[in-house]
Amino acid sequence: MSSDGRHLRFLVVDDNEDIRDVFCRLIERAGHDASTAVDGEDAVETLQAESFDVMLLDLTMPRMTGVDVVRWLQSHPDVAPDLRIVVISAWAGEHRAVLQELGIERVMQKPLRIQQLTDLIAETLRDMES
Repeated sequence: MSSDGRHLRFLVVDDNEDIRDVFCRLIERAGHDASTAVDGEDAVETLQAESFDVMLLDLTMPRMTGVDVVRWLQSHPDVAPDLRIVVISAWAGEHRAVLQELGIERVMQKPLRIQQLTDLIAETLRDMES
């Protein structure tokens, strides 16, 4: 449990198993819950079945990209209306215009540093209070 007693639910979406495992361990070590999806299609199915506070979303995946997931969520606003979407990508710069168009405000470069995730958790908890 986090230091203030509240915990967040994260969905980690990445086609790389090692990255999913590392993110989940960091999230759980910080006292929060983490589920995973192996690609965009898996993420959409999971989002329809469960609710999450934050989605860490890779952009480049087979079957359905991160951009496609965001577009799907925008066309289904009832599925996850309060979900904070954070794009995690080594190549986010190439997609900057599309991400801005989609309203993605938070992009983190891979490899992710522990402090970035800690800051994200603190910021999300703070935003939930307001």
